[in-house]
Amino acid sequence: MKKACSLFMLLFLLMLPGKPEAKGAYPYRFPESKTGIDLSANTVIGASQDYIITKEDTLLDVARNFDLGYNELVLAYPEIDPWITPAGEKISIPTEWVLPPVKAKGIVINVPELRLYLFFNDIHMVKTYPIGIGVLDAPTPLGRFTIIEKTKNPTWNIPLSLQEEYGRKWMPPGPDNPLGAYRLRLSNYDVGIHGTNIPWGIGRLVSHGCIRLYPEDIEELFTLVKVGTPVEIIYEPIKIGFKDGHIFVEVHPDLYNEITDLLIHTARKLFVYQLWEEIDLDLLVKALEEHKGVPIDITRKK
Repeated sequence: MKKACSLFMLLFLLMLPGKPEAKGAYPYRFPESKTGIDLSANTVIGASQDYIITKEDTLLDVARNFDLGYNELVLAYPEIDPWITPAGEKISIPTEWVLPPVKAKGIVINVPELRLYLFFNDIHMVKTYPIGIGVLDAPTPLGRFTIIEKTKNPTWNIPLSLQEEYGRKWMPPGPDNPLGAYRLRLSNYDVGIHGTNIPWGIGRLVSHGCIRLYPEDIEELFTLVKVGTPVEIIYEPIKIGFKDGHIFVEVHPDLYNEITDLLIHTARKLFVYQLWEEIDLDLLVKALEEHKGVPIDITRKK
C-alpha cells in the first residue's frame, strides 16, 4: 500500500502544470557490487539541454528557470558575466547529475554541490533541488537527522547572535521572513530546510547553517515528505557515477576547505572501487582542474 501511495503522489505531482524543463523525477539503479563496473548500474541522472540566451536573461534567471542554483551555471560558464549575458548565444544547461554515494531513504544533501536529493527507494526514482547553504562562519552541519516538524508560514525565532542586527527576537510570517512560506525542522533544533525571501541566494553560501530552497521547490518538497523522514547531510565534492557501462566523475569546489588534495581523495575512491585501471587519468585530471560541476566521462578507451 505504501508503495502504491508513493507512486501515486509522485506521478500526480509530475502531472501538475509548471516549468517542464525544471521538474521531473529520474529512475536510478545503484551498483549491486561495491567494486568494479556494474553494466546495469545507472547513477547518472538527467540530461543536458540546449538554450539560447535572450537579451532579457541574466544567469540567475536562466538558473531558476531550469531549477538550478546560481553556482551551477557559474561553474559551467565562468567566462560569462552573470548580469550581462551574450544574447543569442547557445549554451548547454547542466541538468545532469551523478547521484551522491549514499544508499539511504529520504533526503540526502551534498553540501559542496549545493543540491538536495529526495529518494523514493521503493520505486527507484529520485528528485533533486538546488539549495543555499551556510556561510563559512556558520557552515551547514553534517550528519544524520530526521524531520521532526513541518510548518506552513513559520515564525522565525531569531538567534541571539542576530537579534541586535534585526532589532527583535522573532519575526512573523511575511515577505521579510527569511524562512519563506514552508519549513521542515530537523532533529538538530537549530537547522531546518526551508524556503527563502531572496531566491537569488540559491546556489550560494547565504544562511547561518540552514538549507534554503526556491519557494516553488520547498512547496513541492513539503508535500512529498512527512515527519520522520530521514535526512543525511554529507560533504562530498567528488562523485563517481555509472551509466551505460561508463564511469563518470562530477567535481565541485571544496567550499569549506575540507579536502587536502582532491586528486589523492579521488584516487583513493577509485582504488577502493577497483576502478583505477578503467579510467583515463588525463581526463580525470582535467575534470579536477576545471571542476565544472557536471558529469564527465572518464572511461579509458579500450
